Amino acid sequence: MLVLGIVLVYMVMASLYGNLRDPLIVMLAVPFGLSGVFYAFYFTNTTLSLISFMGIIMLTGIVVKNAIILLDYTHLLQNRGQPLLEAIILAGRNRLRPILMTTTATFFGMLPLAISRGVGAEIWNPLGITMMGGLAVSTLVTLVLIPTVYCLFEEKRLQKAAVIQNVNGKLS
Repeated sequence: MLVLGIVLVYMVMASLYGNLRDPLIVMLAVPFGLSGVFYAFYFTNTTLSLISFMGIIMLTGIVVKNAIILLDYTHLLQNRGQPLLEAIILAGRNRLRPILMTTTATFFGMLPLAISRGVGAEIWNPLGITMMGGLAVSTLVTLVLIPTVYCLFEEKRLQKAAVIQNVNGKLS
């Protein structure tokens, strides 16, 4: 289900963005969310179960959403005529609050599930631990890695476009 979800999200994003590069950049945040999950499992001595796997699927959606928010606003600023680096900085500044608000709300919403000790808590504890560990790592990575990778890919694309434009200009 997780792989199917990732593939479907990638296909939808590829059709919406009109290229294969931007969805790939967005999907780079997913493995880091998973690394946060496994660190949380290690520190809390939790095992992978059906409930924690449901948390991983939920986490994947939140991680992708955060990266899309950041990348989409960067595209919007670039389409409005902002230079690349300025668009990335403004997108990071303007989208930091919405990303942190949703992440913080989800993180603290999962806190009672992760720390509860009542009857049946052993069923829901892995879900809270999964979400909290994954959100902690993936949010930091999304805010740093996604703009950096986008900048690298976009600079290469702009350089290639400039070379093609120079060649076409010389041929005319």
